[in-house]
Amino acid sequence: MISFPVLNWEIRWWFIRKYSRKNLSLLRPQILTNCKFLARRNRLREEDMLKELQLSLWVVLLLACGFLYQLTLKSSCLFSCLPPSKALQDPEALLGQGRSIVFLETSERMEPSPLVSCAVESAARIYPEQPVVFLMKGLNDSTQLPPNSTASAFSLLSAIDNVFLFPLDMKRLFEDTPLSSWYAQVNSSTERHWLYVSSDACRLAVIWKYGGVYMDTDVISIRPIPDENFLAAQSSKISSNGVFGFLPRHPFLWGCMENFVEHYNSAIWGHQGPHLMTRMLRVWCKLGDFQEVSDLRCLNLSFLHPQRFYPIPFRQWRRYYEVWDTDPSFNDSYALHLWNYMNKEGRTVVQGSNTLAENLYRKHCPRTHRVLIQGSEGSVTQELGPGDT
Repeated sequence: MISFPVLNWEIRWWFIRKYSRKNLSLLRPQILTNCKFLARRNRLREEDMLKELQLSLWVVLLLACGFLYQLTLKSSCLFSCLPPSKALQDPEALLGQGRSIVFLETSERMEPSPLVSCAVESAARIYPEQPVVFLMKGLNDSTQLPPNSTASAFSLLSAIDNVFLFPLDMKRLFEDTPLSSWYAQVNSSTERHWLYVSSDACRLAVIWKYGGVYMDTDVISIRPIPDENFLAAQSSKISSNGVFGFLPRHPFLWGCMENFVEHYNSAIWGHQGPHLMTRMLRVWCKLGDFQEVSDLRCLNLSFLHPQRFYPIPFRQWRRYYEVWDTDPSFNDSYALHLWNYMNKEGRTVVQGSNTLAENLYRKHCPRTHRVLIQGSEGSVTQELGPGDT
């Protein structure tokens, strides 16, 4: 930076060379004008340099903040953060498309089992153009797991591009439904079957509000369901609530929610779930017997044959964990319910066991089989297409 005395020296020397000393007094006004011009020019230069310096500092600061943010995000999420495109998704907007496949977890559990992972992955593969939404009560932030979690299944599912994991907010979900008053009064700590009862309520509300297909987390999808408004027959004239689908605001589900509240009895397992669906179905339809493998229809509702989801009935649930001479084709089935509620023995899929369940994993949820059964994790944070094998 040039100081004012230096400016005076420069000006003086310039005039000494050009004019004699005796004429300097005549040029005083011009000297002062030139001094002011040079001082103003240098001041402007200083201001420009200062602005450039400030701009550079802001750029450096923003880059540093971005770097620190990414570092913090990675360290807090470990390997379980959702891709940015998913983190920005609005769950209500996504569900509002009316075509979602919906799964629920009403406990605080944050480490999905291999069976849960298989159910969600298989649905993502069978319905590649539809969002597969997993609502989890234990998930407070839809972008990451708690820092101490090591749930490989969560990371695996997050990486599938049409799978979305969101928090489950029951109070908000029940708003504007008959279930709102029930939820405001119920004491969950005294409820014997709260996890099941709350799940029964949530599935009714979410499908009534948004439409789509609800599936239990022990249902393995094997081919698309062609019907829009349907219930799944568990056996003749007995409905399941483990799989069902409806268009938004269907009156059958509104009636189910009203019946849920009016005849609430949580002491009996299934009273608010499959028993409720069966009660309402008998009011809605005059059911006949199934003829061969054909579905029943009344009004705008389909009652799907037991072979569609329950080719192995609940009393024979262990057959999924046995070795078959020849694996069945399940040509008449859309999905298979593995009856995990019956599995009090804790049977699981074991690598190399060649059981029916393991072969279903290999075929319909191959990545779950590789990562969680074989244990060869590789990279599970890479975003995967719904058909990834």
